[in-house]
Amino acid sequence: MISVHFCESEVTDFKSATAGNNDTFKKFFHGMLKNGVYLPPSPFETWFLSEALTYEDLDLTIEAAGKSI
Repeated sequence: MISVHFCESEVTDFKSATAGNNDTFKKFFHGMLKNGVYLPPSPFETWFLSEALTYEDLDLTIEAAGKSI
C-alpha cells in the first residue's frame, strides 16, 4: 500500500499528511486519469499494489506519473 502527498516534509502520520498540497494532488490525479491511470481520488486513500499488475501496467503508470507531475 502506498499513498502520495505533495509536501515539503516527511509524512509519518495523519497530521503531517494534512500538510500536503491538495491542489497539487488534484492536478496529479486528473493528469493520471487523463493518461489512463485511475487513482483513489484523495491523498488520504491508499493505492493497492498487486501481483495482478503487469510490467506494462507499471510502465504505463510510471509514464503517466512523469507526464502528470
